[in-house]
Parts: sequence; structure tokens; C-alpha cells
Amino acid sequence: MKLPDVSGFAFAHPWVLFLLLLIPVLALLRGRLGGNPGIVFSSVGTLAEIGSRRRSRAGNFLAALSYLGLALLIVGLARPQFGRTITHTQASGVDIMLLLDVSGSMLSEDFTIGSSRANRIDAVKQVTQKFIESRPNDRIGIIAFAGRPYIVSPPTLDHDWLITNLDRVQVGLVEDGTAIGSAIAVGANRLKNKDAKTRLMVLLTDGANNAGKVSPTTAAEAARALGIRIYTIGAGTRGPVPYPVVDPFGQKRYQLLETMDADDDTLSKIAKETNGQFFRATDIHSLENIFKDIDKLEKTKIEFQKIAEYRDLFPGFLLAGLILLILEIILSQTVWRKLP
Repeated sequence: MKLPDVSGFAFAHPWVLFLLLLIPVLALLRGRLGGNPGIVFSSVGTLAEIGSRRRSRAGNFLAALSYLGLALLIVGLARPQFGRTITHTQASGVDIMLLLDVSGSMLSEDFTIGSSRANRIDAVKQVTQKFIESRPNDRIGIIAFAGRPYIVSPPTLDHDWLITNLDRVQVGLVEDGTAIGSAIAVGANRLKNKDAKTRLMVLLTDGANNAGKVSPTTAAEAARALGIRIYTIGAGTRGPVPYPVVDPFGQKRYQLLETMDADDDTLSKIAKETNGQFFRATDIHSLENIFKDIDKLEKTKIEFQKIAEYRDLFPGFLLAGLILLILEIILSQTVWRKLP
């Protein structure tokens, strides 16, 4: 991953710039000793006014050339540079698959976002997005499952693309049901990357396994054999919950639905089998805290590599300074030559 370049102007030897303070001192001393005349006569009796006018124009111009040339040489010796620093961040080596339940019961509205009632799937998507954004250097993928699993995204570092696909996750994309074992099996297959230092799954469901051809415990054993750790989350409150329905007139109404609670015993066994942890989330705040806890448990050291690229500008300053000093010498010995 490449972070934004940091570009700018700098000096390799900035302390040399203190020599610039000598230029006004030199000019002051030179002024006290007299101006820098363009032409010097042994007797200025008859040409006093002309000599004064010439001295003001030619002498000051030559002095300015010498001071400016000297200043450019000092700046050149300070070695001005224009460059950039490129920072590369290596992937953390952590691969994560998020297994999200999108069965019909996830439409139950027993969560709140802010002060508004929200269904379980919307609450899960909001918290999941924050989790993804908090781990920019991890490869993260998403599997949604109901009666069968489907891959929303394989593990990727392109989190903007991942969040865009997360937003499209909805209830009803596949047949209803809760195929927990199949979801774990598909997730484990996507985490077979041997280059990853750490591989883990976060499984969130509000029901018990009732679909698929693979049992959750068998899938967990296979995940453990691959070195995959699974964190399981049972979501939703227990007992009757408000469930939205549309009446014959097209109006949204609610009825109390006796949803099937998540099988906490099975979820605990899955987590224990793979050295993970089991959590229960009954509201948006507990769900956020769970993802924060998982984030803390799976922190990995990130390696940064900084590459500095600089282009030296001092040859131009030195050349310009030398040109001005040579020009001052040529003019003082030709056009404004000093006569004895």
C-alpha cells in the first residue's frame, strides 16, 4: 500500500545560510569606506557633477551585482533541494473473513441507530463498516449467508470497493435459512493463503443452523486444522421482536415475531474449537463494543518503508552566482573601467 507523497523544498546544510548575514555587514563597511565609483579620476575638479552622477548609477549597480552573486553562492553552498518522501506500508499479514447472516429474521427491528428504530442487518452493516475502516492494512473479505453462503468479496486491501459491496448486502438475495456450517467452510476455503501470518473469521448470526450440508462443528474442526481462529457473535434480543410486514393496502406495519434465538451453545463450541471467543450482542452499543474488542485482540505490527527522493538545485544557484560575479568584473573592467 502506498501512502500519499510528501513533497517540499529544503536545504541539506541550512546552517550555511547564516553567512547571508555577512552581506549587509559587508555593504555597511563598504559604504563607510566610500561608494563604489564607476570611473575614478586623479582630479575631479572639472568633472565633479558628472562623476557624482556616474558614481551613483554605475557604482551602485556593480555593488548590487556583487552582493547578489555572493548571496546566490551562499544559497548554493547550503545545497537547496526539492524532493519527496514516499511511504510504503506493508500489509499486516492478517486475513479476515466476515460471515454475515442475511436470513429473513435479520429484518427484525430490535436495534436502534441514534434515536431511530433499525433492523438487525442495517445495524450489523454500520458496525461492520467501522470495523473495516479501523483496519486499513488487513485483507478483509465478506461472505453473506442465509439458506446458502455467497461471496460478497474475497479478502482484499481495497476497502473502498469492499464497503461499496457491503452496502449492497440485503436480505432475500438467496433462499431463506441459516447455513452456518456451509458459511464457515466457504470462508475457510477463502483463507487458505499460506502467506498470511494470522487468519480469522468473524461469524455473526441471529439463528441456529438449519440449512446446508456441513455441520458447524465439522466446519470448525476444518478451520482449526488450517490455523483459522473464529470469533462468533449471537445477535438480537430474546423473545418476541417487532417484525415489519406490509398489509393489503401497502402500508408497513409491525407484528411481534417469535424469532429463533441464536444457538449460543453451538456458537461457543465453534469459538472454543478454534481458540476464538463467543460474544452476544443485544443492541447497537454492545455490537460496537464487540467489534472493538476483536479489533484489540487482533492487533499486528505494521511495517513502514520510507523512500526519500531529492533533486539537488545547488548547481543552478552556484552558476547564477558565478555569472553575476563574472559580469561585475567584466563591467568594472570594460564599460565602467576604473582609471588611475
